[in-house]
Amino acid sequence: MLQPTAADRPELLYIFDPLCGWCYGMSPVLQRIQREFADQVDLSVLCGGMIIGEQVEPIGKAWSYISGSLQQVENVTGVVFGEAFRALGEEGSYVQDSEPPSWAINAFRQLNQSQTANFAHAVQYAHFHDGADLNEPQIYVPLAIANGVDGAEFLRRLALPETATATRQEFAAVSKIGVQGFPTVILRVGSQGYVLTRGYQPYEVFADSLRQALEQAQS
Repeated sequence: MLQPTAADRPELLYIFDPLCGWCYGMSPVLQRIQREFADQVDLSVLCGGMIIGEQVEPIGKAWSYISGSLQQVENVTGVVFGEAFRALGEEGSYVQDSEPPSWAINAFRQLNQSQTANFAHAVQYAHFHDGADLNEPQIYVPLAIANGVDGAEFLRRLALPETATATRQEFAAVSKIGVQGFPTVILRVGSQGYVLTRGYQPYEVFADSLRQALEQAQS
């Protein structure tokens, strides 16, 4: 059987937001999918812009809602929200803004597309577990280096206005295709698109849906 070329390989579009707690739970599932389906699909990470514009505000304003959902996300997905993140929320002044971490993911993708899912999860772990300030460019440098990217070149790209512009265009493209919640995962095969999940799914459930969609697309 002929292997598909890179141009026509099926592609998983993982549409998420760095500030989305359910995406923090879903990212390890996509990392495992990328490893175990490496010979069948490519994985692309797209940022959706969950908290932008007028929605940008100190975390304290939404902390009662956020803190109330943490236990459910932990119970369902198995990820852990660290004490440092909880302290960040309790203190309340940290400004939630999806743009800076999405710029970082865009800049990283330009340099090492194949590791973007791992970098995206590292960004979320730094925030949700270690309490990192995602509005501070320097916090991304060790994460970029750990995932195979030169730190200085990463920072240069992160600072380019073109990176911010491309990220906003990405937000607009995600909105245009009708994505309303995160995470959303779409399998794209040629001109066909299959929505595999809107929301978190455990690995076994998601992998089964992916296998069925691949079989359907190839039949």
